[in-house]
Amino acid sequence: MGIFYLFLQDLERYAGPNAMQEWKKLLDAILPLSSAAMALPPLSIRGDFGVLSTAAARYAPSLLKSFLQMGPQGALGATKLLRPFSEIVDSLELKDPFIRNWVDLLAFLLAGVKSNGILSAEMIYMFAEWYKPGCSLEYPLHGTGAVVDALVRGLQKFGGRLSLRSHVEEIVVENNRATGVKLRSGQFIRAKKAVISNASMWDTSNLLPKEVLPKSYLDKINTTPQCESFMHLHLGFDAECIQKDLGIHHIVVNDWSRGVDADQNVVLISVPSVLSPDLAPPGKHLLHAYTPGTEPFELWEGLDRRSSEYKQLKAERSEVMWRAVERALGPGFSREKCEVKLVGTPLTHKRFLRRNRGTYGPAIEAGKNTFPGHSTPISQLYCCGDSTFPGIGVPAVAASGAIVANSLVSVSQHSQLLDAIGI
Repeated sequence: MGIFYLFLQDLERYAGPNAMQEWKKLLDAILPLSSAAMALPPLSIRGDFGVLSTAAARYAPSLLKSFLQMGPQGALGATKLLRPFSEIVDSLELKDPFIRNWVDLLAFLLAGVKSNGILSAEMIYMFAEWYKPGCSLEYPLHGTGAVVDALVRGLQKFGGRLSLRSHVEEIVVENNRATGVKLRSGQFIRAKKAVISNASMWDTSNLLPKEVLPKSYLDKINTTPQCESFMHLHLGFDAECIQKDLGIHHIVVNDWSRGVDADQNVVLISVPSVLSPDLAPPGKHLLHAYTPGTEPFELWEGLDRRSSEYKQLKAERSEVMWRAVERALGPGFSREKCEVKLVGTPLTHKRFLRRNRGTYGPAIEAGKNTFPGHSTPISQLYCCGDSTFPGIGVPAVAASGAIVANSLVSVSQHSQLLDAIGI
């Protein structure tokens, strides 16, 4: 039985038959649009005119076919793909509070904004993956770290070199061209082709000499609103008293009326050792809980991480996560018996991830503004990550990296890759 049917059962049980009917109405309206949203693979896009070959010409027939299959009404609806998803929800006159809250939550978890700020195309793509009949949720063997390991193997297989603990101090620019990076150790690494930054727009600009950036470019960066930061809770504990059918993912919403973007309101919990026991010692579980981009940095700004004030605030602001974990795991869980207890704050985010103000990324709302492209005013300096198109969230960030990589190879090499992976 797929996720779709299980979700419908739970929806009717906990939210009522009206919620289930409205959910079906939403899916009936948007799933036909998914063929258009998915007809152009993100891996086909590049940042130059070569996109006419790798994307437009290659996938025009499938795009046209998807529009024809949708008919006039569906094709007209496809024009909404680049508009906020809330417009589709409103046009269907969906009024059930749970459905509207649930859609807002899905959008917020995907892109850091509610349904009025996320592109319909991104949401519809996600709905097609999650809610089509027969769909099931898959999880990588040995955890998500295995995906990173596979990427590293691929990098090294083709002659790439990965440098860890290599703090970039400055992006070196000569004659308005990025020529390499200078590390904190003093080492200079020269770029053969280009310098690519996946740091945020604020952190990338801080790595550049101020005189090389046009004022208009800096002004745009400095006036772009930011998402809030995170609180994290990492735990290791004995699995003996925990229910055997424990799920891997849990979402705790304390008060729907406050909104999913209210601070201390939503807690996400993952217990990956449920599906990958090798991630923890025998008989143990590991857990990660966090508040998703809703923790105000202002509460933490200027605090000394070694001070008693900081430690007290950590204890106070992490309590909501502890309570959520206790609620999700049941009476068999005991915080006192946890063998590993680690709390991360916005200052942790800022320090270890080098994120300006510990932010989740730019709070750019669909329909009001667009995410920047991948080129910069500096020749041979490219940006990818959550400060560039398509935006925030793992799928969007992965797509941005692929677009930049595609742009740095020839059209024929790019086409060969698409052939090799069969899309």
